[in-house]
Amino acid sequence: MNTQLLIKPIITEKSLALANTQNCYTFGVQVTASKNQIAEIVTSLYKVEVAKVRTASLQPRVRRTGKRRVSSMSPKTKKALVYLKEGHSIDLFNVGGAEQ
Repeated sequence: MNTQLLIKPIITEKSLALANTQNCYTFGVQVTASKNQIAEIVTSLYKVEVAKVRTASLQPRVRRTGKRRVSSMSPKTKKALVYLKEGHSIDLFNVGGAEQ
């Protein structure tokens, strides 16, 4: 099992709201990662049971940056929404505050 397929947790207002209300956690993953591999990695790293995994491939974007406004392209990325079974949670996403 290659744990490098899981790049980082994505912690935003929307992902924290999903974690609090729907028990869904968002991770940035390698473009080549499959749903089964993502579920195995999250299960082994965080000791939780995964109910389902949804993925979204984000296409590259062209942005103009710098003093000369040079065009640069962001890389293609992929994110995974991992839904856990009832009673399981990941402490990394618990930052406090009231549920909305």
